Amino acid sequence: MKAEMVIHKDYEIGKIDKRIYGSFIEHLGRAVYSGIYEPGHETADEYGFRKDVLQLVRQLDVPIVRYPGGNFVSGYQWEDGTGDRSKRPRRTECAWKTIETNEVGIDEFQEWAKRAGTEVMMAVNLGTRGAQDAKNLLEYCNLSCDSEYANRRKANGFETPFKIKTWCLGNEMDGPWQIGHKTAEEYGRLAEETAKLMKLTDPSIELVACGSSHYNMPTFGEWEMTVLDHVYSHVDYVSLHQYYGNPKDQYEDFVGLSVHMDGFIKSVAAICDAIKAKKHSDKTMYLSFDEWNVWYHSNGAKFDDWQVAPPQLEDIYNFEDALLVGCMLMTLQNNCDRVKMACMAQLVNVIAPIMTEKGGRAWAQTIFYPYLYASLRGRGTVLKTIKHCPEYAAERAKLVPYLESSVIHDSENRKITVFAVNRAKAEDMEVTFSFEKFGDCVLTEHVQLYADDLKAVNTADCEAVSPRLLPVDAAPGAVQKVTLKQHSWNMLTYEY
Repeated sequence: MKAEMVIHKDYEIGKIDKRIYGSFIEHLGRAVYSGIYEPGHETADEYGFRKDVLQLVRQLDVPIVRYPGGNFVSGYQWEDGTGDRSKRPRRTECAWKTIETNEVGIDEFQEWAKRAGTEVMMAVNLGTRGAQDAKNLLEYCNLSCDSEYANRRKANGFETPFKIKTWCLGNEMDGPWQIGHKTAEEYGRLAEETAKLMKLTDPSIELVACGSSHYNMPTFGEWEMTVLDHVYSHVDYVSLHQYYGNPKDQYEDFVGLSVHMDGFIKSVAAICDAIKAKKHSDKTMYLSFDEWNVWYHSNGAKFDDWQVAPPQLEDIYNFEDALLVGCMLMTLQNNCDRVKMACMAQLVNVIAPIMTEKGGRAWAQTIFYPYLYASLRGRGTVLKTIKHCPEYAAERAKLVPYLESSVIHDSENRKITVFAVNRAKAEDMEVTFSFEKFGDCVLTEHVQLYADDLKAVNTADCEAVSPRLLPVDAAPGAVQKVTLKQHSWNMLTYEY
């Protein structure tokens, strides 16, 4: 199979905001307890945070982490996670039918974020609570004045404000499963007034309004139109959420779903622009794709109600999952002109790239590696390419190119990074790159993620899927050819 790609120096999509490589920690399953936090663990620090997990998170260079939910936040009383731990209440948590001990709250999580080298994206409860409570939480986190909630934070041992910049106005409020579910009109009005109050309290913050919970919601489109009509002047982003699965074990359909994701992004951007035109606004609404991943392996798993941190939603990812995750990351990169933030959901144990044993080891799942290289090497300006390659028909994404790709230009270091997946299940692909206005280019690095077995998984005992550094032909030229192995993820680095 052959493909061609023209890479022109001046054909720019936009500059990547590093926050598209964000993630998510919810009080769900073992994401917090025995995930990031386990006081009795041999690697635990003085706060009880697992240093083995912190090491893996820092390796990913995660720039922002959404917290504390998720469905959890719509019934959450944030005060429970502050102050003296010995006095914190144990509560029934109705979103996931567990007991929340509140050993970890914003007091601890903002400290974990510092140690992980990341920022906090904080969500407020607009399910069972509202505007005043959101304002109180913001005051607690960000203000240094002589006021009730700022003084409460200081009394809890934090003289310096947490300075959290990015705030989510609730979570998936369009979903009937959501505690405090609302109609678009109800949520739009509440989000508008909450946004106004929060920005009066701290004008420096950014706000994210809830978009649809996924593309196939019956209210998709209508929800965005109604909500944005209310909040357009007051918020900075609208959210998108989407998970994909492969329950029918259809490889080509599954690995093509990033094409569906691309359509979802462009649809939401178009709706935002329609509201912009309606309001005669000069403001562009940006997108926060703050929940995305593969999720289906753990569906149907049952647990007894009212346990503390049961092992919920612990998908064990295989190699073909890593291929789709790699393609989804490329889709985010190729839409960086509108998508400024994104969160792989989630970070540890719960549908996550990092897994842990309680009291034991931590390891990287297959999806860890496309995420790692995208985060570390996908910084710069994304170029719009002209691509010619064979396509195939798929059930959910309709028409899918065998070659998925993104191209990142780092002008400061005179480097071009090409991320590429050959979706063909049983055929290698020869790709011809034509570099225009770069002069001669030299391939200096080819990292490949490949497994013969599409169902191969990583465990604490065996890493069946890991990246390999391939030998390269370092001959200079404006035209370069490379072979991409069947069903493989690749990162190619060119210098000029």
